[in-house]
Amino acid sequence: MTLRINSTAPDFVAFSTHGEISFHEWIGDHWAILFSHPKDFTPVCTTELGYMAGLQEEFANRNCKVIGLSVDAVDQHHEWLRDIEETQGNAVTYPLIGDPNLEVAKAYDMLPEDVIDSSKGRTAVDNATVRSVFVIGPDKRIKAMLTYPMSTGRNFDEVLRLLESCQLTAKHQVATPVNWKSGEDVIIVPAVSDAEAKSRYPDGWKAPRPYLRIVPQPEKDSLN
Repeated sequence: MTLRINSTAPDFVAFSTHGEISFHEWIGDHWAILFSHPKDFTPVCTTELGYMAGLQEEFANRNCKVIGLSVDAVDQHHEWLRDIEETQGNAVTYPLIGDPNLEVAKAYDMLPEDVIDSSKGRTAVDNATVRSVFVIGPDKRIKAMLTYPMSTGRNFDEVLRLLESCQLTAKHQVATPVNWKSGEDVIIVPAVSDAEAKSRYPDGWKAPRPYLRIVPQPEKDSLN
């Protein structure tokens, strides 16, 4: 199945380092970040899991759960997590899904359907496309997707920025301009008429062009 933005995130039941997880039920009324890995004990992914562990509270403050995935089995995950804590300085307390039958990787279009249904004997290179990030809303729809090569560590500060931008759009119907950072001005989306915008923003907006209506970012505490 080809996934796109606004596709429903595939639901699944899988074992994780926190026990069995039914994904949609686990998300509940939260946002979620699902980020995947091609193999346990891989160097770049080790740094990523550790860094994300250090950022987990920032995501939680934005009503967002974090969950990882690797194509190996959960018993290997527990060994890997010990390495991550020792080398990166952060304990991974979010769940890490085991996907030894590649079911989740295939459901999320990270591997072709005709790939053999086992991670046994497969290398990180075989699974190179399992290097994705999915931002999922409380409605269980995919709001954003990122895929990286194995050689490039993902920027989870950027994922945090992306999450906040998606939340602003969902809550306030605003978009974020190029290189936007939290707290900076935002743009009223074209779907909002001037009449509706006036009710939302009684102090008005800057408009260098009619289609470019700029307002201060709404208050953070109203995001969720």
